[in-house]
Amino acid sequence: MDIARLMSWVDITSGLSTHLAGTACWAYAILAITTLPPLLPNAVLLVTGGMLAARGEMSITLVLLSVAGSALLGDVMIHRFGWSAGGRVRRRIAGRGRQGELFEWAAARVQRGGIPFVVGVRFLPSGRLLGGLAAGAARYPAGRFAIGAALAETVWAAYSVGVGYFGGAVSDDPVYSVAIGLALSVAVAGVAAVAQRRTARSAVAVSAAASGADLSAAASGADVSAATSGAAASTATSGAAACAGVRARAAKSGAE
Repeated sequence: MDIARLMSWVDITSGLSTHLAGTACWAYAILAITTLPPLLPNAVLLVTGGMLAARGEMSITLVLLSVAGSALLGDVMIHRFGWSAGGRVRRRIAGRGRQGELFEWAAARVQRGGIPFVVGVRFLPSGRLLGGLAAGAARYPAGRFAIGAALAETVWAAYSVGVGYFGGAVSDDPVYSVAIGLALSVAVAGVAAVAQRRTARSAVAVSAAASGADLSAAASGADVSAATSGAAASTATSGAAACAGVRARAAKSGAE
């Protein structure tokens, strides 16, 4: 199997990796531009940037700043779009089954989870787009979202570029170094997918339990209401019977 061809098929930006070496400022621009939009795979570029930094051809500090800064800027733009078009986004996603459920779950959870949730959702599949749109639609404060997104993108950039940096020290062959980076990315995505499923199941279980508690409370209220009504009716009946008895005795005494 041709590993290089396979990676080119998976990552459409991999062809740009050959232009990173020796292009100085353009290399950082390529990393920033391909990282800005969500759902655009550029793992090969990130790993290649790390490898070139390990060889001294690029600055590891500037690589990390280009990647993390561009990702943070993209996150803030996604949040602002969700803020301004949250209603339309909700209506459009509502009819998409699981996507709609995940969006509503994220919009409700971000208010309770705060910054830790903003950090965690970033590492779920499509979490960057989902988290930003949901947080914006839920009117989660932009400043707090930016703090959480900055923490998440710092961690993400560190491991994405770091695998290339340390992979370059392990192997001089760029293809295998990139393969190591992609394998780690796939492993992280797999773990995040499992976490997403467990979290979604927990949310459904909590929702079902809450609904059951509401129904139980309503049933108990109905039972109490019925018991109260029965007691009142019994009291009224007893009172009416007593009054009738008094009238009967009074009528008999008058007749005598």
